[in-house]
Amino acid sequence: MNSPQSPSPIDRLKVLINSSTPIVVMETVEEVRALTLVRTACSELSLAVFEWTIADGLVRSGSGVGTGLGSGQGGSETRLHTFSGSDAGAGAKTAMYNTADPVQALANLESMTIEAVFVLKDFHRHMDNPVVVRRLRDVGQKFSANRRTLVLTAPVIEMPLELASLVEFLDLPLPDRDRLREIIRETYTRLAGTHTLKLQLDANGVDAMAANLRGLTEEAAERAISQTVVGRLALSPDCLTDVLDAKKALLKRSEMLEFVDATDTMASVGGLDNLKHWLQQRRGSWEDQARQFGLDPPKGVIILGVQGCGKSLCARAVAGEWKLPLVKFDTAAVYDKFIGETEKRIQKVFRVAEGLAPCVLWIDELEKVFAGSGPDSASADAGVSSRLLASFLSWMQERKPAVFVAATCNNVTVLPPELIRKGRFDELFFVDLPSAAERKQIFSIQLTKRKRNPADYDLDRVAEAAKGFSGAEIESAVQTALYAAFARKQELSTEDLLTALSSTVPLSITRAEEIAELRAWAEDRAVWASSPETRNLSGA
Repeated sequence: MNSPQSPSPIDRLKVLINSSTPIVVMETVEEVRALTLVRTACSELSLAVFEWTIADGLVRSGSGVGTGLGSGQGGSETRLHTFSGSDAGAGAKTAMYNTADPVQALANLESMTIEAVFVLKDFHRHMDNPVVVRRLRDVGQKFSANRRTLVLTAPVIEMPLELASLVEFLDLPLPDRDRLREIIRETYTRLAGTHTLKLQLDANGVDAMAANLRGLTEEAAERAISQTVVGRLALSPDCLTDVLDAKKALLKRSEMLEFVDATDTMASVGGLDNLKHWLQQRRGSWEDQARQFGLDPPKGVIILGVQGCGKSLCARAVAGEWKLPLVKFDTAAVYDKFIGETEKRIQKVFRVAEGLAPCVLWIDELEKVFAGSGPDSASADAGVSSRLLASFLSWMQERKPAVFVAATCNNVTVLPPELIRKGRFDELFFVDLPSAAERKQIFSIQLTKRKRNPADYDLDRVAEAAKGFSGAEIESAVQTALYAAFARKQELSTEDLLTALSSTVPLSITRAEEIAELRAWAEDRAVWASSPETRNLSGA
């Protein structure tokens, strides 16, 4: 999402053209939007637009003014052929013969004298040809002398190093809420011309639908709106749920972000009073009123600690507590087998997360993403982990949109120190094994969740028997006790809970040395999630 000071994409493109930028790269799946942007910019600059595809070769969009074409390669005359354009708004197109081949097309471009913009579609498929790269370099060097610009558009474009000095990248930002409201109105008006539709959504409903569409591209948003409106023959409150479901499905297909239902709140987390108080103080700090007060939105927290003590539950509960969208970052999917693609994937994650703002970005097991970014391991993955870390640190430091990163970690000692210093994350919280009071609270939460009255059980006794147990182990014990009671066709009893606990060996025993080392590291380096009144290093 652009900051208020950032120029719009069309203004940025006009600057690039007027400053004789020879090659502009637009990595986007929204080809129609990219072409519309180019055509609009060139119309305002009184420049011609040519488009190239492997199917049609080089064609001129529109009709009218003379071509101003020079001779083709070897002095042969460049022949033209006019036919009807298929793109909406493109009008007639003038095709140049013998330009379907990418090398020949570039040779013709090199000889052209007209000031224009030339859009090369799907040209990334030919970038492994050294002749193509050489031709691109020659064309770029000639184009840098006047207003002639190549625009390369494709979902992903890997630019050779030889072209780096000639290339500028232009991003198409995700639509903000104002633009999404326009898309809703435009789509409904267009569909109302061919369907009998009911308008049952007021201005507040349109605002809510725009909020549910945040994070989608313009084309994806329009498609989601069209499907729900045609399906219901109305723009109604039910459409809000439809577009949200469509967004969840699209994010899941991205293989990097997953939209998660944030049903838990901090009330479903036992203990951790310090963490709860910290989060409570920052509730609503992303809103306009807080910004006017002089506050910046919180950046995020790292929650580390003993396995099974509720780190992931806390990360999910933050979104539920603050009533914000929750998206989970798939740490495995971001790594790509092609060098350079991983960095592009992480940048896409950042853009989508910012488009969803305000939101919570959940990164589970942070050490699995960045543990290999140290200097000793840089050669193992061609430096991908180090570049990934650099991109993440830069984004954490500089981003403006309200994206709160809730990260969990089991082994903080393997994380690079620059990741956990102040300025990237707001705080580092350590979650220890629950104390007796916290274990009692966890039993109460688990029993209530399973439709039992905690007052019917001796919670002091079971909490004492669960000494050294994590929250996950307590939940498992309650489930085991329920199975036993159900098999006997009897109601759950305190004795069932005690029996289940006695049959379990907790991690505090099997991994005692690791837990002791983790506590020792966190003693002076992290804020303890539990308050001093409930904190107990022994888990008693």
